[in-house]
Amino acid sequence: MATMFDLANFDITRFEASAGKAAGLLRALANERRLMILCQLADGELSVGELLPRVGLSQSALSQHLAVLREEAIVATRREGQVIRYRIADPAAMRVVETLAEIFCPPDMRKSHEPRPADAPDPD
Repeated sequence: MATMFDLANFDITRFEASAGKAAGLLRALANERRLMILCQLADGELSVGELLPRVGLSQSALSQHLAVLREEAIVATRREGQVIRYRIADPAAMRVVETLAEIFCPPDMRKSHEPRPADAPDPD
């Protein structure tokens, strides 16, 4: 069986740090509402007002979930006037969300990130 680590250069301290970061990401993702939030943010920045109808939460519940995601540095914010916009800031989180969507979301719910042929009809 092949190993996924270069055992000649194995460093337990770095391995533990990586495992800790992965565990933090997985803890934050281990909630269906946070996954729904991240799926919405996968296409770009959204404000709390834009997220609310898309995830079916109260404003206070959404704020609590966003706080967990901010604490783990999975999302970042940007102020636009009086509005705070959220985006996925962690590339690893984005990869996990994309993989989960590919595996679990029905094909008709997923956005295709592949370019459409020029002669294909407009989906709208």
